Amino acid sequence: MDTANKAMTGKKTGKAVNVRYLTVTAMLSAVAYILMFLDFSVPFMPSFIKMDLSELPALIGSFAMGPLCGVIVCLIKNILHLFITSTGGVGELSNFILGVAFVLPAGLIYKRRKSRKTALLGSLLGAVFMGIFSIVSNYWLVYPVYYNFMPEETVLAAYQAILPSMKSILQCLVCFNMPFTVIKGLFSVVITFLTYKHISPILKGAER
Repeated sequence: MDTANKAMTGKKTGKAVNVRYLTVTAMLSAVAYILMFLDFSVPFMPSFIKMDLSELPALIGSFAMGPLCGVIVCLIKNILHLFITSTGGVGELSNFILGVAFVLPAGLIYKRRKSRKTALLGSLLGAVFMGIFSIVSNYWLVYPVYYNFMPEETVLAAYQAILPSMKSILQCLVCFNMPFTVIKGLFSVVITFLTYKHISPILKGAER
């Protein structure tokens, strides 16, 4: 009898966890989608590159519910944004790739040993990895697609208008996009550490 009761309790607990996981993931995806609208230009980057904090909810989800949650948030927000995009999906593709490059390593490192130290280490490494990976993804995947809408010479000229010494797209990605992407990630890291302690009990529910 006790075994049957434990089994029933386990099933109920499992269902509660699944419902909470889905609810939290959906909520964070909605917040991330809204944050995508709050993007803004920065003076040291071409106008077609925007700063936003839409990776913030994905990073929080990766810590609170696991790295898969962070990846799903990145996916859902960009799928939703496809319906109102003006970039032909190129911006969303780049946002998804770099978002996953950021939150997945951070979540995996934190999952191995859940502590404030590993969360900080994971998120910092994630931000750096996202910056480095932005060179690869932009040069070999995102920008070649983008050239269908804006010629390579036009893209290069946009960088040269800021720094005339730029000679190639690869040089622009190293000098502009990589540090910009790392800084973008660090903003999310700082805000996460300022807020996570307060919102974690709400996200985790009975697991806190």
